[in-house]
Amino acid sequence: MAAIQRVTPSDLDSAESRAKFVSSLPTWIFGTTGGNTSCVELQAGDTEIILDAGTGIRVLGKCGHRPLGNHYHLVLSHFHWDHIQGLPFFDAAYNSDAVFDVYSAAGDTRAFLERQMSQPFYPVPFDSLTKRFNFHQIQAGKQFNINDVIVNACAMSHPGVSHSFSFEHNGAKFVYATDVELKATDFVHSPEAERVFSGADVIVIDSQYTVEESYRKENWGHSAFCYAVDFAIFWKIKKMYLFHHEPTYDDKKLNSILQAARWYARYIEHSDVDIQLARESLEIEL
Repeated sequence: MAAIQRVTPSDLDSAESRAKFVSSLPTWIFGTTGGNTSCVELQAGDTEIILDAGTGIRVLGKCGHRPLGNHYHLVLSHFHWDHIQGLPFFDAAYNSDAVFDVYSAAGDTRAFLERQMSQPFYPVPFDSLTKRFNFHQIQAGKQFNINDVIVNACAMSHPGVSHSFSFEHNGAKFVYATDVELKATDFVHSPEAERVFSGADVIVIDSQYTVEESYRKENWGHSAFCYAVDFAIFWKIKKMYLFHHEPTYDDKKLNSILQAARWYARYIEHSDVDIQLARESLEIEL
């Protein structure tokens, strides 16, 4: 409807004019942010790292890309359903040649994943997946490596606890910080947080709510977009992507939040941090 309201008779004259009209539409009309739950693919050389296994991982499985040796590294921030429910629909997981190294702060990760693939919730058991699943328990504040990628983690405020991760490779630093309700304690230079957040090139961060909504949903485990901006500026992060969008917001609302976040950074915080909106199929090169 928003597109139709903008069209003029001259826009419909020819295939060229119609194409020009469509390409001139703002992003919240032309295309969509998308509605799959959390899954981010990270490629560092020949290393394939998947961050969370929400419904987006099904789309990843359909893209046809296979990492070197058919070897996947899956990092789980936590086990709320929207972050693991896509794994049973990930084609690669059923390939007997595929290898999965799974990293999380829990000691019983396999049991959690098995449970969601048990009756009556799902008809195909976890044992139907490749037998080459290896599970690794990580600790917040204790650095580890995935091949030549340096990884650090820290615990965040979220019901049941969620972890944020930084990934460093060839001088670039990327941070994945979904499902976090930012608190005053997150604006403290602790050694653990310093290793994860300080000076990152890019952060993908929970920015689900407006301030008004964050007040009404206190302790739900998600942040207002302006708090996420404050956080990126505090840790001197160069570029941020607003992530984990509120499911009830449409594309127009998300675009208005993006514009408000940019205004807030420029006129309230006097910062030139680059703010973008996380969208499905978006590629970021560091």
